[in-house]
Amino acid sequence: LTKPLHPDVVRTRIRAMLRNKAAIDSLEEAETILFALAQAVEKRDKYTGDHCDRLAQYSVMLGSAMGMSKSQLVALHRGGYLHDIGKVGIPDHVLLKPGKLDAQEWALMKTHAALGAQAIEQAERDDTSDIDGHPGQPVEFLRFAKEIARSHHEMWDGRGYPDGLAGEAIPLSARLMALADVFDALISRRVYKEPMSYARARSIIEGGQGRHFDPDIAQVFLSGYDDFVAIAEHYGNSVGPAQAGPLVQ
Repeated sequence: LTKPLHPDVVRTRIRAMLRNKAAIDSLEEAETILFALAQAVEKRDKYTGDHCDRLAQYSVMLGSAMGMSKSQLVALHRGGYLHDIGKVGIPDHVLLKPGKLDAQEWALMKTHAALGAQAIEQAERDDTSDIDGHPGQPVEFLRFAKEIARSHHEMWDGRGYPDGLAGEAIPLSARLMALADVFDALISRRVYKEPMSYARARSIIEGGQGRHFDPDIAQVFLSGYDDFVAIAEHYGNSVGPAQAGPLVQ
């Protein structure tokens, strides 16, 4: 503000600052709730360990190679922690079942993608309204988180869920997370399986180009394979060392 002060200008500036403060407070509250829910999901399964830490690192490495901006990479990193937040709505007898899911259980499990997106969408609505109830601008991290939560199980050839999207109709953030999530799932111990070797996981990703995975993203992964293994080793408390194989295959 510059002198002489004009009442209308002062009121306008104060309203703007109050809107900014309310938006920041609302975002911080929503983030706290969302990340608490995400942590609750991870803690339900003792085998997931540092799964989200690895996914965040994998996805940022992929996104950087795909030309994402710094702000997009930050949003991608944070959004990755919420990718499976919808599993908070899946009962333990399904989520932690030590064997193969039957058709009914699998149908229930697949609902976690839409449930997660709905939870984040509610936070997005809350955080994009100002103190006068007028719509504001979406927060980039929430937009990415919603895309990832809903679409990280979509497949390049359209065989995924929940929407059967194909190719570039799948948001880039979700295509990146899809590959990162599958790689980490393959090499990690789960209640229903033992970890796979890095070499075998690499072979599966390579074979899934153009079918499960965006072929360009798969090529980025294959080119930087050793770096992905290094991340897995760094956060390796739930990766099976006996079956993981050497760092470089």
